[in-house]
Amino acid sequence: MAAGRRLVQKVSSTRTFARVAPRVIPAMDRAVHRLTGGKVLLSARMLPGVILTARGARSGLPRVTPLACMPEGEGRWLLVGSNFGRPGHPAWTANLLAHPDAEVNWRGEDVPVRAELLAGEERAEAWRAALEFWPPYATYQARIEREIRLFRLTRR
Repeated sequence: MAAGRRLVQKVSSTRTFARVAPRVIPAMDRAVHRLTGGKVLLSARMLPGVILTARGARSGLPRVTPLACMPEGEGRWLLVGSNFGRPGHPAWTANLLAHPDAEVNWRGEDVPVRAELLAGEERAEAWRAALEFWPPYATYQARIEREIRLFRLTRR
């Protein structure tokens, strides 16, 4: 499994992956998640994942987004707004900034959460942990000028 994980990390660091993955992976995850009643996320075979439901920043309508996450235990998850190393922040980050109360589906369980944008030393510590957890985040950050947003979700 370690060799497979290294291969996925290498592939996920490429610009081609950054162009293709945002269109393909979330659509596949949503379909499989729906078909399995919330029990399976394909992308979670390599990285843990949640389905985030947050209100749209402008519309206020529910927005459902499959995301990789870093479980921190005790009802907390770290979300990394890498957008696969593309220039703009992913839309879900704006949604959480506007409406921090959200919900995640974690292993088939719906969990109400509150999102906090990390800053300062708290962000620096979380970023170090994220890089250890998934090294390609460093490649994503190197490709872009914006600072990747990090959110800590805490069970409400």
